[in-house]
Amino acid sequence: MSLRNILAATMASIMAIVALVVPVAGALAAPIKGQPVPWQIGLQPAATPVMAEMNAFHNMLLVIITAIALFVLALMIYVMVRFNAKRNPVPTTNTHNTMLEVLWTVIPIIILVVIAVPSFRLLYYQDTVPEADMTIKAIGQSWQWEYEYPDEGLSFTSFMLDREDAIAAGEPALLAVDEKVVVPVGKIIRLQITSDDVIHSWAVPAFGVKMDAVPGRLNETWFLVEEPGIYYGQCSELCGQNHAFMPIAVEAMLPEDYEAWLVIAREQYARRDDDSAIDAVQVTAAAEAR
Repeated sequence: MSLRNILAATMASIMAIVALVVPVAGALAAPIKGQPVPWQIGLQPAATPVMAEMNAFHNMLLVIITAIALFVLALMIYVMVRFNAKRNPVPTTNTHNTMLEVLWTVIPIIILVVIAVPSFRLLYYQDTVPEADMTIKAIGQSWQWEYEYPDEGLSFTSFMLDREDAIAAGEPALLAVDEKVVVPVGKIIRLQITSDDVIHSWAVPAFGVKMDAVPGRLNETWFLVEEPGIYYGQCSELCGQNHAFMPIAVEAMLPEDYEAWLVIAREQYARRDDDSAIDAVQVTAAAEAR
């Protein structure tokens, strides 16, 4: 088998794998959004423009690394078949080939440039916070999250629901919380993140957001949710013995539903003059009932 035939067969294999994997990944990931599902292939469906760009970059890299792996495999098979001791009882004395050395230096450089350009563009897009419609502050605590809406004077603490309560509410165990972060769809949300004690990390995979909460430091990121729904995440920093029990739940509502929720939230979550939060009850269900 010639090298040309091996390369042609390799490219055909790449196209066949891509054609099979992409539809299967979409079919398995599509039914439920905002949380992981059994037998999921690939990343969660994107809920924000940033995550959509991340998915596109991930899929591009998948094709590139698959092509590289198959190409190297094809070369190894060709070398083992063409240059084994049985077919070449007298070993070749060639030790240098200028063209090959130039190719295996230049081609990897080109591949890295192809990867670097969209990578830096994505990093800039992710880290540059546009003019925001509203601000939310997330404060990591051992082991729960406190949320503040500075523009509205609201504050509440979010705890993980017990497994039984989560299942009864039809939500995923270990990801459901008693108080969700509520945001309007189609609005740019500036998220400020810090911590009261140790380093935590606020992460929601469907948003493409993962930002450390560092004591004494105010980190900042942003997201814009494109569809209503509930999106789950977790603390993604090893912060202590209950690290696994700091889930995050964000409920994205239509603007009119968010305004209805806000009317109730201003009463339930209003901050006192001494900057302590009033004990709150779940108001998301009340807003949904309107």
